[in-house]
Amino acid sequence: MQSVDRSVGWKSFTIVEADGRVHEGADRFLALHDGSGTQRTYAYCLVDHLRWCVREGLAPGRVTLRDLERYMGAVGAKIPGPLGVPWRVGKRPYGDSALSTAAACLKGFYLEQAKSGVNRALAEELDRSRLPTRADRRRRLLGHVTGRVAANPLAPQRVRRRHPKMLPEGAKEKLLPVLTYARDRLVVQWLADGGLRIGELCGLHLADLHLRSDAACGECRSPHVHVCRRHDNPNDALAKGRVPWSVEDGTVIGGLIKRVSPAMVHAYFDYIVGERRTVAAGHELLLVQLAGPGIGQAWAPAAARGMLRRAGRRAGLGRVRPHMFRHSFATAVLEASGGNLVVAREAGGWASTAMVDEIYAHVDLHDLAFDAALRTVWGQR
Repeated sequence: MQSVDRSVGWKSFTIVEADGRVHEGADRFLALHDGSGTQRTYAYCLVDHLRWCVREGLAPGRVTLRDLERYMGAVGAKIPGPLGVPWRVGKRPYGDSALSTAAACLKGFYLEQAKSGVNRALAEELDRSRLPTRADRRRRLLGHVTGRVAANPLAPQRVRRRHPKMLPEGAKEKLLPVLTYARDRLVVQWLADGGLRIGELCGLHLADLHLRSDAACGECRSPHVHVCRRHDNPNDALAKGRVPWSVEDGTVIGGLIKRVSPAMVHAYFDYIVGERRTVAAGHELLLVQLAGPGIGQAWAPAAARGMLRRAGRRAGLGRVRPHMFRHSFATAVLEASGGNLVVAREAGGWASTAMVDEIYAHVDLHDLAFDAALRTVWGQR
């Protein structure tokens, strides 16, 4: 896989063969996703599949649906029959999410190949449809009139994800004392209270922070931040959402608006006054490196993940990942709002309530309200 710096400020990804030539089929397919995080993910999936094809002696025009099923089995899917020679020896198999991504990538790649006349028979087998589910209808505009939706024969059976891995009880309070820098305490506080993704946090610019009431943007009366998707961040941090944003008279307008807590504001001022102001930074990103040869440079998401991993071990919490904060935040908001999916969706910045419902809207079997409801049905009260 090869990355290409674009003049417009973002990176594109393509696949290069062993002799240095660009793989034309892969390049055409990846170009459909230019400028998005999906392109990079698909490039990683596709290069692994193409290497497997080389090992199996399969040209794109000779690949069959059974071959694709064997590949999915080789990377972790449950399929009937032999898989052939082991693949990715010593590496962990893909999880459900990665398998779904790989299935979507392979289907898209071979459908695009068929447009050029390559392996049309395989494309016909992949180009299937099914009846829509209730969730499909909710996600679509005019979903109530939808008759058929696309299906993927390679996709694993959908598993309803419940009880995601969250932070241990009191994790924030245990992490903060073991952190040396105010910047690191800001990261923990903002992840815990804001439910931000790590790419969103590391991609924040100072202009995105409207931490006073009645800010000039006029879009939220309370202190808040604007999460804006930028492709030219020097640390390659990229927000997931695609909410339009702009700068009007020096004020950021639009983007994903997220409210901030008083503790987040205090952590910000501790960091700005005590650390960031003393570092000469040639950029406007919020988080900067505070030591080492790269002092003053934009702090990358990978560095933030490493900091949390080390802090978790010092605090006796084991490995701490940034997304654990988001899981804990969403669950806490859902419980505090009485199960209001719309409130949880807006607080976390999800595109639909279906995602919140599927992952977080579970009930504690020992909850008093759950127990009372059952006893009422049983006629015991």
